[in-house]
Amino acid sequence: QVQLVESGGGLVQAGGSLRLSCAASGRTCSTMGWFRQAPGKEREFVATAWSGGGTFYADSVKGRFTIFTDNAKNTVYLQMNSLKPEDTAVYYCAADIGIEVGTRAQYYDYWGQGTQVTVSS
Repeated sequence: QVQLVESGGGLVQAGGSLRLSCAASGRTCSTMGWFRQAPGKEREFVATAWSGGGTFYADSVKGRFTIFTDNAKNTVYLQMNSLKPEDTAVYYCAADIGIEVGTRAQYYDYWGQGTQVTVSS
């Protein structure tokens, strides 16, 4: 079993920054990801990182968001800079034992509970 717990969500003004964290426990996962979901919309891919140091970002956040891990702490982070109101959503941490599993939410087997990020104009 894998358990993921997100934290760090909150309210921030447009142009500001926020850092989300996801603490993982249980079996080792080779792929970590961040997704977000706004009301009435499908869960969308944000960023992923996999064993070996590879990362990939959605075009909507590229250059503004950074995913990184602290393996000693079993924690993955999402640093969000230059936030826009369009970034407002519930953000979810995801994990999978496979490597480089992709950008679709269905590919990830484990999920955190989500943390709300609200960006005001």
